[in-house]
Amino acid sequence: MSLNISFPADSWRNQILQEFTPGMARLTLVADPDALLLEEQLLEGIRERGFELITFEDHVAFRYAYEAEFRSRWDRGEQTDLVVIMRAQANDLVSLPFDLLQAGRRLSFSLGDIFPDLSYPVVAALDRGDLDALYTALKRHAPGQLGDNATKEFILRHVFEMAAELIAQPADLLRMLLRRHYRRQHIPDVLEQRFIQILRQNNTFDEWPLEIIVPDREAFFTFLQERWPIFLDRVAAEGNPEVREDKKAYYLEIDGPADLPFDHHDIRVYMDNLFLEGLLHPVPHTYVDQSPQSWVSTGIQNYGAEDKRQRLIRLMDYLHSSVPTEKARYGEWFHFARGWAKLTLLAYEQENTIDRKVVTRFNGLQDRVDLAFTSWLTRRYAGLINLPPVPPVMLHHLPRFLARWMGEDPETKTALLLVDGLSLDQWLVVRETMVSQRPHYRLRENNIFAWIPTLTSVSRQAAFAGKPPIFFPNSIQTTVKEQDLWSQFWVDQGFSFNEIVYARGLGDGSLEPIGELLSHPKVRVAGLVIDKVDKIMHGMELGTAGMYNQIRQWVQQSYLTELLDLLLFRGFNVFLTSDHGNIAAEGCGSPAEGAVAELRGERVRIYSSRPLRDRIMERFPDALEWPAVGLPDTFLPLIAPARQAFVYTGERIVSHGGIALEEVIVPLIQIERTDR
Repeated sequence: MSLNISFPADSWRNQILQEFTPGMARLTLVADPDALLLEEQLLEGIRERGFELITFEDHVAFRYAYEAEFRSRWDRGEQTDLVVIMRAQANDLVSLPFDLLQAGRRLSFSLGDIFPDLSYPVVAALDRGDLDALYTALKRHAPGQLGDNATKEFILRHVFEMAAELIAQPADLLRMLLRRHYRRQHIPDVLEQRFIQILRQNNTFDEWPLEIIVPDREAFFTFLQERWPIFLDRVAAEGNPEVREDKKAYYLEIDGPADLPFDHHDIRVYMDNLFLEGLLHPVPHTYVDQSPQSWVSTGIQNYGAEDKRQRLIRLMDYLHSSVPTEKARYGEWFHFARGWAKLTLLAYEQENTIDRKVVTRFNGLQDRVDLAFTSWLTRRYAGLINLPPVPPVMLHHLPRFLARWMGEDPETKTALLLVDGLSLDQWLVVRETMVSQRPHYRLRENNIFAWIPTLTSVSRQAAFAGKPPIFFPNSIQTTVKEQDLWSQFWVDQGFSFNEIVYARGLGDGSLEPIGELLSHPKVRVAGLVIDKVDKIMHGMELGTAGMYNQIRQWVQQSYLTELLDLLLFRGFNVFLTSDHGNIAAEGCGSPAEGAVAELRGERVRIYSSRPLRDRIMERFPDALEWPAVGLPDTFLPLIAPARQAFVYTGERIVSHGGIALEEVIVPLIQIERTDR
């Protein structure tokens, strides 16, 4: 698909893109120490020009992909525009294999070349997506040569809109923190420290826990949540003097001022969305006006059917105007997915009580989201695979992210807990029950992309292998090699076999076997598979709402929380994720294909050749021929049309394998204990 991507004349990307003219050389070697070529939009621009990119990290993995995908094509006389990226300085290119050096032209790009007047270590700490605002600000303001602190302050002001010297009142600080944390804006530590240092010069904020709430998103929302009841009590007392006599003791986990200006006009604009999207949680209150006209009503717990209906409508209004475009960055879909999960939960839990008008509107928005997400995936998905593993964007990034997160500390222990089949909306069900059972947990919630097709043997295996599926072609239709792939990854990182644990089939019964497995004093990394949700899904006849009920009942049995207790007690840092989500789908017919299909999923069929897939496509013209992106070239998916499945016409099932938002964007949660 031709995207006709172009950047503004003053974009920093043009300095790089001008070097990529198709047909100049079949092989280009690039020293890219700052991962500039892997920035989302630049990567898309290079790919749009016909170039294919591959990173040189693991010698064996690179050689496999290089020989299988490119060398064989050259031997057949085919022309390619291949870019091999090495995350190293220009003089390190000579360490590449001799046959590459002999055949390829050489290029080098770095942040120092693009931003020569700024402190390199400060600029290097930025997310690459923030370079646009920095480049524009430099063109506009021309500050000249800047040292470390001046660079930090310039970036804080012009990239993140954080001018610490202009923050004079609590409302100013809250507005800035709300904007930053609501958007999940990543700000490097060196900038946050400078920001706090300047704020500390203002004694207005002496009692504020800046070192906690400025960098820590979850701690900031906990800080707000704890003070919301205090604010409601103040509002109630202003209208009812008798309430003032009812003194309450408030337990505050995070120290700091107790009374916050939630009613300030700059703060109120955020509050509705925070409660609707579940970032803050409504609390019970008796004396405050709870009518829908009251701006505080969204933050007051009300179990009535009309209140739930109003929350559904208000969230639908917000999401209707927030659907990301084809040019959106992946982070925009991550943000949208959280609100969409909340809306999906509200809608299906009320599906038997809300009126037909609301149902019709929800279904229309669902169709629009499906179309927008499909269009975005067809443009951007291939580029996601090559993004750096920190932060992790796709499931195969996880092992490498965990390895870097553990660093060189020999005492660090990490567990990857994969709940097979858990969608983001179902995570909200798990979260609600988990928090009620373990209020001392702190959950750092993020998202991650599953592999397409969203099949267990593809996506879960990639999560444990730490590699795209193209690197495990012999086991792509099964999970029997999963433990070997997990162990091999960590051995390659320098771990010994007795430091590595893998277990599957968890979710029910006694925890004693897994407890014994984890009790070995040398165990440092554990990969654990809970398959209970997947089992519930494949036996589900009551649709999405039935899934919620069954998952809630399972979590209430406490297996999951007791497993988490065990891991945390033994000192593991715990990350929970899923290999794919699921949706309720309606049958569009089952292909009469005999033995043609290599793998028969309900939402996807896999074929070994294009003629075979084309033959089935004739019967299902609305199905999607998904390209073999990151997949073996004999693993060709045909994905069922939107919200449909390859089962008998009219039959309703809950399944996975396709590219709906609920199937592809899954939770990634870090779970910690607090001292509470």
